[in-house]
Amino acid sequence: MLKKTSQKGFTIVELLIVIVVIGILAMLVLNTFNGVQAKARNTERQTDIKAIASQLEAYYADKGGYPKYTQINDATKLKAVLKGLDEGAAKAPQGSAFDLKGVQSTVKTDYGYVATDCGSADTDLCQKFILSYFTEGDDAAVVTVKSLN
Repeated sequence: MLKKTSQKGFTIVELLIVIVVIGILAMLVLNTFNGVQAKARNTERQTDIKAIASQLEAYYADKGGYPKYTQINDATKLKAVLKGLDEGAAKAPQGSAFDLKGVQSTVKTDYGYVATDCGSADTDLCQKFILSYFTEGDDAAVVTVKSLN
């Protein structure tokens, strides 16, 4: 009489198939997670720019114009001019401590502020502004917010 031997464990082919399936699932999860993170950072950029624009409009209502970039080109000056602005609003996601630049934004780590129709003196006010930020992800583009005037 022949004895049947039972085989225990998995074959190498079965193990490779399981590893490949786990790898595919991990890639799908990571890709989705990265997309969600990019959308969250874009939402943060949009919120920051709206907060800055809102404070600039309040400044306009109070002073009759918008500040030049030289009047808000660092965190201390910005906080002094736009008193109600949250300190973190001028910091872009993945950026440095102060990311508001005096030109249109071309990278995702900067915000842009361009004031136009300004007087010649440093303390003169401007009549218009454009705020900008660069989005990331599949629909990467420069988004601008213009003054209400």
